[in-house]
Amino acid sequence: MPQNIFRAPFVGRDTELGRLTDVLDRAAGGEPRAVLVAGDAGVGKSRTLAEAAAYAVGRGTAVFTGHCVDLGDVGLPYLPFTEILGALAADERFAPLVQAHPAATRLLGGGAAGGDRSQLFEGIAALLADLAETTPVLLVLEDLHWADQSSRDLLRFLLSRAVLQRPAPGTPAHRLAVFASYRADDLHRRHPLRPLLAELVRLPAVERLELRPMPDPELARLVRSLRAEPLSEDTVGRIVERAEGNAFYAEELLAATADEPGAVLPSGLADVLLIRIEQLPGAAQQVLRTAAVAGRRVGHDLLREAVQLPDGELESALREAVGRQLLLPGEGSTYAFRHALTREAVYADLLPGERVRLHGVFAKVLAGRGRAGESAERAHHSRESHDLADALTASVEAADHAHGIGAPAEELRHLEGALDLWASVECGARPRDLDTVTLTLRASSAAARAGENHRAVTLTRSALAGAGPDADSELAARVRYTLAGDLMRVDRLKAAFRYSSEALAMIPAEPPSRTWVWAAATHVMAARYVGEDEEAGRVAREALRVAERLELGDAQADLIISVVGLDPRSNRRTREGRERLRDARELARRAGGAPVEMRALFNLAVGCFESGDVEACLTWLSEGLESAARTGLLSSPYPVEMRYLHSLCLYTLGRWDECARSAADVDRLPAAAGHAAGPALYVALARGDESAAERARALLDGPYDWMAGLVAGVALTEAAVLRHDPQAAVAQFRTTVAALTDESGARPNATVRLAALALGAIADAVAERRSAGDEAGVRGWAATGEELVRAARETAIEGEDGVEQGPEGLAWLARAEAEWARVRTGPDVGAWRKALDAFTFGDPYERARCRLRLAEALLGAGEREEAAAEARAAGETADRLGAVPLRAALDALVRRGRLTAASGDGESVVPTLPSLTARESDVLRLLALGRTNRQIGDELFITGKTASVHVSNILAKLGAASRTEAVAIAYREGLITTGSPS
Repeated sequence: MPQNIFRAPFVGRDTELGRLTDVLDRAAGGEPRAVLVAGDAGVGKSRTLAEAAAYAVGRGTAVFTGHCVDLGDVGLPYLPFTEILGALAADERFAPLVQAHPAATRLLGGGAAGGDRSQLFEGIAALLADLAETTPVLLVLEDLHWADQSSRDLLRFLLSRAVLQRPAPGTPAHRLAVFASYRADDLHRRHPLRPLLAELVRLPAVERLELRPMPDPELARLVRSLRAEPLSEDTVGRIVERAEGNAFYAEELLAATADEPGAVLPSGLADVLLIRIEQLPGAAQQVLRTAAVAGRRVGHDLLREAVQLPDGELESALREAVGRQLLLPGEGSTYAFRHALTREAVYADLLPGERVRLHGVFAKVLAGRGRAGESAERAHHSRESHDLADALTASVEAADHAHGIGAPAEELRHLEGALDLWASVECGARPRDLDTVTLTLRASSAAARAGENHRAVTLTRSALAGAGPDADSELAARVRYTLAGDLMRVDRLKAAFRYSSEALAMIPAEPPSRTWVWAAATHVMAARYVGEDEEAGRVAREALRVAERLELGDAQADLIISVVGLDPRSNRRTREGRERLRDARELARRAGGAPVEMRALFNLAVGCFESGDVEACLTWLSEGLESAARTGLLSSPYPVEMRYLHSLCLYTLGRWDECARSAADVDRLPAAAGHAAGPALYVALARGDESAAERARALLDGPYDWMAGLVAGVALTEAAVLRHDPQAAVAQFRTTVAALTDESGARPNATVRLAALALGAIADAVAERRSAGDEAGVRGWAATGEELVRAARETAIEGEDGVEQGPEGLAWLARAEAEWARVRTGPDVGAWRKALDAFTFGDPYERARCRLRLAEALLGAGEREEAAAEARAAGETADRLGAVPLRAALDALVRRGRLTAASGDGESVVPTLPSLTARESDVLRLLALGRTNRQIGDELFITGKTASVHVSNILAKLGAASRTEAVAIAYREGLITTGSPS
């Protein structure tokens, strides 16, 4: 979009353009920024971006544009970025720079094939960083609502981790701006772009700009400016009324009346568009109809081959279409419809037979070109033209291409498309080297790599059904142990054990074979999960001997990891156990068994965490995630759990800002892995964000997931405690423990933490009953408390792996015992000292909460000076972490116990104003701009009701009686530092 190719004057968007040009100026000065431009179709997004791009070009900024296209269910991985890279490579100023980054040129077909998506992402980020060092850069991404998943993942990576981050001191600044547009009216509730937008809008360097319908006076001014001759007020009024603030509608309605003077205005916009098109010469209409079948944008060569007109006649037709502003010429000899609605109207007007014929033409042309990156497009055209045999072949080729560039979600989609077509294609026309079982297993593998674990189970079950009773025994066994592995990932443990047993029984141990070893390795894991440790140990020992004989290093490593888990004396929490895990990791690495290496690294990290060595855990996690990135396995199960554990470590160490950022930095993770950002929910709750409970509850939507249940259970129990609701806390404890207890009856380790949290709510309720003289109420809650403390004790002594829990579990047990003492007799100094000491391995937040209770106990014992010291120490932690509810509880204790004067150094423990949460700060900023609750909700991707709750919390915290007063206080106290109060 380097030059402004629009004919109409620019009207009514001065404010929006001002925001964009301000971003461009700041980016040119070394402050990288991004703007998400939202608006309904035709409201003026492209025109506003074109004006901004023209401004950028005039000030020496290099502008590159990438477009997303709508091809139904067919994905074109990285399409907008491929377009941008193509334009860069074609520009003689920047071509050498592109060639210096071979990882990025893979999208142009210039690099080695392979599935390492991390190298691709890092390569593109490095290219953009070097480009921005050479010249200020503006990237424009249009129609993001049509973006494929891989493009969305890459955009998330670039904005959250790469090009918008400030470089290290002493290195050049990134002179880069990114403008991305999308149709707001296309974003239905489950649109895949919505969660990405919600993440990006929270990033400091990303802002959202919404183009609302143009006010009637501005639209009327636009309509009048489009005609040299005066227009009657009646004509202008009718156009403005029907356009409803949409500039494109207005322009097209006006064009229709001018092209047919005196004609009645058409009843729908499609009619308006088609009237203009029908006035073109026949050849121009033919070109437009053919181009509409190609999509929003089409290359000149492809269009020429498809339309089959002589070159002179084609050029004349294109000149007509361009002159009437229906098609726009673009870079790289391409043409695009001026607006997507024009293309949609033309496509919808095609006769059914005409549509089928033209799709067939494009399919044949693309097949003749033989370009791997066009296979998905060819599959789409073949399917629409009812050439199902070619659609099947092209779908498989598209899956191969997606696999090669590390796009597992698109690979899965193409493979599922091929499976849908299989039965409709005659045997002789199918790919010769494939069968449905093999194709289905490949789709299952793609689903697992994309993080679609439940989909992987469904596909492998389908492969099992397709194999039938006459299938080769080795293939039948492979299907069964693959299904067992898939079932373990979705916590269907008994079913997994059944299928792994069947797989092992189908193949004899002699002669030794790779299939038997892997069937055995899978069976060992399944047996462990259902408590059949004796059988697991027996099979593991035998399989290890066979794996060593066959020199199967990856299988040998997998079995060693399982054996470590079976040995209570040298498990992963012991030094000896972790040494064996390191050996297994090295075996897997040498054998090229990346998935097994991920399992070893995950167990090493978990062992360190369970031992209380959180820093060592982070070290292993960093190594594991880097290795996963190198091998293209970031979406697979163990790296997903590593990401969760990484966030949990940051939470436990009190690095809460990093933990909160990790929620927006969950790049390249599957949608089903929402629990990986779970610790950020704990941070949000501790900082007073009530909407975090809604987000936690959303994790329980969809198919059952054990980790999602754990994260949601902890968060919802905590939320109930924070709102002083003991009934809800106990109910959530019982529900969560029941859901997470495995089929052997073993409770989850988290039972201890959940019990301690719920006991805190019970202790608060007992204190209230005691003060009211309600002895019956005290006895009722005490009985419930005894149930919970007993569960905590039993689980801490014998955890999930049958041995006593590590430092974290024992710390939560100490906390549970201190809360139980509070239930029985009131705050106990000794119990709370023991709980405080138990959390010395980390978790400053829990130490601060223990200090609050210890201060309360000391105050009751008459130790006022020590109580004030503990309260002050807890307050410092609460302030550092931004833990607003804890700060409020401390302030209440200080006021109740009159501890302010006893603070030692004479400083007040109570802050002047309570801290605002990050979300409340966002809301306050928009309040200062005069936004309504609904507008605040739209900009922050929350409901108006949730925005209202945040506004009420802000008023309460600032002690303001109105929104205006809250804004005034915020300016006075420095909570808002730009602009001036309204």
